[in-house]
Amino acid sequence: MILHPSLQPLSAFDPITLREMDGVKLMDRTDTKFLFHINQLSSILQEASAFYRVLDVEGNRLSRYKTLYFDSGNFKLYNQHHAGKLNRYKIRHRTYVESNLGFLEVKFKTNKGRTIKTRIKERIVPQLNTGNAFDFLSKTLPFNPEILEPKLWINYSRITLVNKLTAERLTLDINLEFEKTEFSKVLKQLVIAEVKQDSKVASPFISMMRRRHIREGSISKYCFGVASTFPEVKKNNFKRKLLNITKIISQ
Repeated sequence: MILHPSLQPLSAFDPITLREMDGVKLMDRTDTKFLFHINQLSSILQEASAFYRVLDVEGNRLSRYKTLYFDSGNFKLYNQHHAGKLNRYKIRHRTYVESNLGFLEVKFKTNKGRTIKTRIKERIVPQLNTGNAFDFLSKTLPFNPEILEPKLWINYSRITLVNKLTAERLTLDINLEFEKTEFSKVLKQLVIAEVKQDSKVASPFISMMRRRHIREGSISKYCFGVASTFPEVKKNNFKRKLLNITKIISQ
């Protein structure tokens, strides 16, 4: 059920099914991110309907995602990102709530700026030190997966748009929630948009962002979540980005 007025323009989009989306999985891609206030979402969706189709899962055009991120005890993966290291990894288990699907995923950001994602089906969060999960991670990662432990749940609702003409997907994430033991924080004002392409070609959405003077760039959800919920981690290099998010949500 669509509740927020900003989402009403979704009804004007042509639909696309999960099966039809198989041709635009974009597991090896470039990513371009934007952040803006949810009050801008309605007009953006109205304009985007001419260029994109919307993922429709049994009548749902807003899909819930629940994602558990893993890291070492001393936040090795977070710290590599904070230090600006290239060729870095994220490990997570993602549940697609409406579809009742789950995957254990590894995201690898190359020194060429590309994002490569590999995954295996795991409907529920697996133990990483045994079975298929351990075998998958051992083959995919350059370090021992036994150092990994669950760190943070990051949950949100996602709109997925697919370009009508080119290999481009656009995701719009709202109701971002960070959750760990006895702690939960929800950011209802923030929209995180991500353009995913197999190559840098003209994107209607990027043009829309430029006309609205919304600048490219954001912090990853995992780094944003860790910096926001674990006071002991380093965050100096993210200070400008964190201040920008604070400015957006306080509009």
